[in-house]
Amino acid sequence: MKEDFFKYQAQTSPHPLAIEISHANGSYVYGSNGKEYLDFVAGVSANTLGHNHPKISQAIKNQVDKYTHVMVYGEFVQQPQVDLCKLLAANLPKPLETVYLTNSGTEATEGALKLAKRFTGRSEIIAAKFGYHGNTQGSMSVCGAEEQNSAFRPLIPGIKFIAFNNLNDLDKITTNTAGVILETIQGGAGFIESQNDYLKKVKDKCTEVGALLILDEIQSGIGRTGKLFGFENYNVVPDIIVAGKGLGGGMPIGAFISSFQIMDCLKQHPKLGHITTFGGHPVIAAAALATLTALLNSDLIEQTLQKEKLFRKLLVHPLITEIRGKGLMLAPMVESSEMASKIILKCLDRGVIMFWLLFEGKAIRITPPLTISEDEIYKGCNILIEVLNEILIEYQTSTK
Repeated sequence: MKEDFFKYQAQTSPHPLAIEISHANGSYVYGSNGKEYLDFVAGVSANTLGHNHPKISQAIKNQVDKYTHVMVYGEFVQQPQVDLCKLLAANLPKPLETVYLTNSGTEATEGALKLAKRFTGRSEIIAAKFGYHGNTQGSMSVCGAEEQNSAFRPLIPGIKFIAFNNLNDLDKITTNTAGVILETIQGGAGFIESQNDYLKKVKDKCTEVGALLILDEIQSGIGRTGKLFGFENYNVVPDIIVAGKGLGGGMPIGAFISSFQIMDCLKQHPKLGHITTFGGHPVIAAAALATLTALLNSDLIEQTLQKEKLFRKLLVHPLITEIRGKGLMLAPMVESSEMASKIILKCLDRGVIMFWLLFEGKAIRITPPLTISEDEIYKGCNILIEVLNEILIEYQTSTK
């Protein structure tokens, strides 16, 4: 199977981890050789309730038995879509009440950018340096990392970049600006939180000039930061939010959400201004509805902050310079990207899945399922500390 993987499946990096997967359950992924891996990454923040959650699996099976795809999005009334959108709206602050379902987070970003332009009648978009919002060309256009973008130019024009948390840059938001798109917590840049009411001040500036604030909740949403959506931690309500990843509980989904007034402009001038064939697919919507329902009917969101404290308590080591992030969106930082890679690969060899961040090489991604137990946190952190101790001894020996 591995030979066929490299021969027939397009690769995204020179050295994929290439673990042959047999099955997965709870906080564990199992290789075809029988090896057990404790998952500290959750499919890159996607498996909110872990692997093969019974309520999600049952919802998928139930929906498959009724119907799958029947019509392009927005034409037929389908119960899973309606119930999911209604539940999202019921758990968001006003006026975030109207949901457009897509196939992925990057498609939701595309829709949000179009919505800001359509509603304001303006064309300029402002984004953050080292932000990441997906990999389609529109989303890539608002990703502020030239190393990632340069091979694919020209991208969408009319994009300006500001530095995240830099209040002096807010003067770049003007009456020419349709929207400002930011991650609530910068992901690929190193799990960087906003400081000093930064997001609120961006929203105030947007309101002043008639621009819309778009907050990307693809990673920070669905309970990962101790609130259902990350922006609830920062005293701000955006005009549009973008969701994805964890909303599907392991199934592919995205959504952009705004007020009825703003979203209503996509109906006409032109008609069908934003369309999707498979967005809101009933099987995927059923999985997302089961994920969100199970999450809201538990105390997992509240537990997230207690689990963060446990991680921070256990991960104290001379090689860890700091731990960035919030809730179960954490990034221990080390001295170099080479050291981070060595740690990640050694942990993988010992049965703990960790991963890299896109732009910050010195970071180690820890984004486990919200269902991870305290015993599993102890187990994984103990292995990580053992690896760090070995690397520290190697380092000390080599410098003598």
